[in-house]
Amino acid sequence: MNSKQSIELSERLIDSVQAGMPVIQHNFDAYQNACFPVRSPEFFCLELCGEAGELANLEKKRWKGKSIADERIADEAADVFIALCNYANARGINLAEAVGLKLAAIEKKRSRLEGEGEVY
Repeated sequence: MNSKQSIELSERLIDSVQAGMPVIQHNFDAYQNACFPVRSPEFFCLELCGEAGELANLEKKRWKGKSIADERIADEAADVFIALCNYANARGINLAEAVGLKLAAIEKKRSRLEGEGEVY
């Protein structure tokens, strides 16, 4: 893939995040506030770490050769996503903006390294 294609893919990804994420994040916030007790950002951060740890543990078991159903992996991945949205909302983080900025920075670094003959 050439740099132009990579930049176009990155820009499309950023556009899709900025189009879809605000609605998703808003709806998670509305659901959380309407249906659950008020919780601190620290709670959601710890929840996010716990859910990510559960996902990692399932992957570790798979890596060791144990049979782990895809549904269990998907369930934990969903928990991570939900916890991330709740944490971002509790901290007032605009995920669409933050992800867009991060993707742009990643693409800038990837492109620079590619120009220097390195792989990101």
